[in-house]
Amino acid sequence: MLSLPNLLTLSRIVTVPVLVGLLWWPDWKAGYAIAFGVYCLMGITDYFDGYLARAQGAVSRLGIFLDPIADKIMVAAVILVLTSNGEIHGWHVVAALIILLREIAVSGLREFLAGLQVSVPVSKLAKWKTTLQFVALGALILAGATPGWPVSEQVGLVSLWGAAVLTLVTGWDYLRVGLKHMD
Repeated sequence: MLSLPNLLTLSRIVTVPVLVGLLWWPDWKAGYAIAFGVYCLMGITDYFDGYLARAQGAVSRLGIFLDPIADKIMVAAVILVLTSNGEIHGWHVVAALIILLREIAVSGLREFLAGLQVSVPVSKLAKWKTTLQFVALGALILAGATPGWPVSEQVGLVSLWGAAVLTLVTGWDYLRVGLKHMD
């Protein structure tokens, strides 16, 4: 049950408070720089937990359950802290809200469908959405560490909107599947 892929997934969940702690003080540039490194490691574990599970034939129900939760916890925590600290600001908060609201809605829909024993596999587009979210938030964390370098913020905010668009598209895809099973 606690295979290496599952341990990697659990390590992401356990590391979220560390990441939040490093980001808590917006004027602590060294904290943001360390947070960027921690965030990158968390992103790498996200890739490797799935890769190793498939390569070793160790895909488990626990991993299937925990992996999307780990992603959602990490993304939601970073979005909230970056919004609170002003890294995500103005109209860009709308993109962040779209992402958060879709994650909540899709989680509820998956839970509903699981009760009906309907499985909704993660699409390739949803994986791209997650990747774009990771890039956006990583760039915004880096922007907090390097305020004199506006490219990171620009990449982060543009990627955040791109992720929000993919979030709407993939959310609609899940909703369409779900609507077929509702009376």
